[in-house]
Amino acid sequence: MKTPHDAQPAPRMRKQPVQARAQRTIETIFAATAQIVESDGEGALTTNRIAEKAGFSIGTLYQYFPSKEAILLAMIGRQRDRTQQDLQAMLDRAVAERWPVREAVRELVALLVQAFGGTSRPRRAFIRMAWRIDHHDNITQALREGADRNATALAQLIAAGDAPGVRPPTPVMMFVATRAVMGVIRSASLEDSPLLGTPAFEDELVRLVCGLLAIEA
Repeated sequence: MKTPHDAQPAPRMRKQPVQARAQRTIETIFAATAQIVESDGEGALTTNRIAEKAGFSIGTLYQYFPSKEAILLAMIGRQRDRTQQDLQAMLDRAVAERWPVREAVRELVALLVQAFGGTSRPRRAFIRMAWRIDHHDNITQALREGADRNATALAQLIAAGDAPGVRPPTPVMMFVATRAVMGVIRSASLEDSPLLGTPAFEDELVRLVCGLLAIEA
């Protein structure tokens, strides 16, 4: 019986792009990978197909990635980093402009749904695959960082604005809120639910978070 310590390490990039030409190569590989998944499905994805779609030799692809899984994990990691940057920029703006707490929650939910649920059917196909292959430790770390960041911003908004009846976020509250929201988005993505991306779907997530904060949605 295998234990967690017996698990194989996740495949990684062989080398990081430094020069502009290498960065363009990586971007082309990423674009080709996404196009194949979105048009033909995960089953059509192979390193040979990716190299052909990108217009490179298989040797060029292997200079950077040992497998298709390494490409996918690199793409997922980059998207997660970009989402965290977008969320931080939004929360910084909300604090600077003293947005109502409810408005900040709604924008937060919208960004999370867009990033981890997708706004178009082709994009959703790739995100579903990402949810299936990404590793639990990576997701847990991202959720932990997101919860801490969101709690800090919401606490600043509550302290700075007129928000009677709003509870300051606690670590427990943000743990529950973050996992609840992301769990719903993950389930909707994996189930390919028609609810994903609808206004009603986002409204219910906003109500969930606002309910924890004890404010009207």
